[in-house]
Amino acid sequence: MINIFEVNETNKMIEQENLDVRTITLGISLLDCIDSDLEKLNEKIYNKITTYAKDLVATGEKISAQYGIPIVNKRISVTPIGLIGGAACKTTDDFVTIARTLDKAAKQVGVNFIGGYTALVSKGMTPAEELLIRSIPQALASTERVCSSVNVGSTKTGINMDAVKLMGEIILETAQATKEQDSLGCAKLVVFCNAPDDNPFMAGAFHGVTEADSIINVGVSGPGVVKTALEKVRGEDFETLCEMIKRTAFKVTRVGQLVAREASKMLGVPFGIVDLSLAPTPAIGDSVAEILEEIGLERAGAPGTTAALALLNDQVKKGGVMASTAVGGLSGAFIPVSEDQGMIDAVTAGALTIEKLEAMTCVCSVGLDMIAVPGDTKASTISGIIADEAAIGMVNQKTTAVRLIPVIGKGVGETVEFGGLLGYAPIMPVNNFSCDAFVARGGRIPAPIHSFKN
Repeated sequence: MINIFEVNETNKMIEQENLDVRTITLGISLLDCIDSDLEKLNEKIYNKITTYAKDLVATGEKISAQYGIPIVNKRISVTPIGLIGGAACKTTDDFVTIARTLDKAAKQVGVNFIGGYTALVSKGMTPAEELLIRSIPQALASTERVCSSVNVGSTKTGINMDAVKLMGEIILETAQATKEQDSLGCAKLVVFCNAPDDNPFMAGAFHGVTEADSIINVGVSGPGVVKTALEKVRGEDFETLCEMIKRTAFKVTRVGQLVAREASKMLGVPFGIVDLSLAPTPAIGDSVAEILEEIGLERAGAPGTTAALALLNDQVKKGGVMASTAVGGLSGAFIPVSEDQGMIDAVTAGALTIEKLEAMTCVCSVGLDMIAVPGDTKASTISGIIADEAAIGMVNQKTTAVRLIPVIGKGVGETVEFGGLLGYAPIMPVNNFSCDAFVARGGRIPAPIHSFKN
């Protein structure tokens, strides 16, 4: 039972500390839409999405008004289109028609984004999945709300280096295709290792084939709440610090559980998971980097940063898991550069490099996220960065991801503005020593020995 003290405390978090529910994401299975006729397939997809999601936005707004909880985004995730389009799509243009159908449906129901323009190729690519991947630049350039993801590796299967090589090329092509918008298409494209089936966050959300016909997943956020809480224990020992993070994560996750339960009841859709990630925004005071600095670092990126992030990630999970009946998705701390003012400041000050960010991804929830790099970066260099990040996920049995944005026409020292939650970012330098011969080998990096547990 929630008492009046908890109500007042939650109100303070919302009004003063940027607490919000980052997203309600409705997952929709499209398996029953599969058809060998492309026109019928698109019609079925559009009809199912617009039927199942017709009340999603209104429901989110009603819950927000009723409880006074900001719900920033309403989103949809669908079954990976690499699976759904295989019978009907014979060319990249065929797949692009599906992307446009998804975009049209998303606009019709009023959601911010729709995820699932996805291929799962951790062990190999079917012809259809390769076609989908090659269609991504055109698909993202010709749509507004579609998000795309490709899973190139897992702990069980190893890393598909053919897919890694291809994705380096596709990211550059997507940057070129959207160069008039500062290569914005790459902000809607993420490459995964160990992608979860129930992630509510974009750009990597898709509706896994093990899920029900439809499901409600909720992503909560509250870096500002954690930062404010930690100000009360400055100078205290690590045990006291950890206890404060756990208690705060519990409170934040309770809000997400409440929203998830209400949305599930109002929509008549089963509740899936609460993703208890600390997802920052460009707003002042809503930064994961500032939490790390409150723990005791002069700047994010200073010696001790990886240890501080490991502590934060673990305590967020320990506190949050007790507050919800089902926790899933990514769950932990996100470290996107462009979306976190503290991260941007650390890069500008020279405290944070891509190499340090890569080390931090060993212990955080995702990976190299929303990082702008020079537009003349080679495809093989991007592939090498993807391979490094996938290896971290594969060996450590965790999700890792890469969302790099090679900004065409811009170089180190310049800044790119994406707007909204995507924020802005300084162009970061990359290591330009060649990995061409490594990437060109092709084939698959085998799974690590611990993958053979059953």
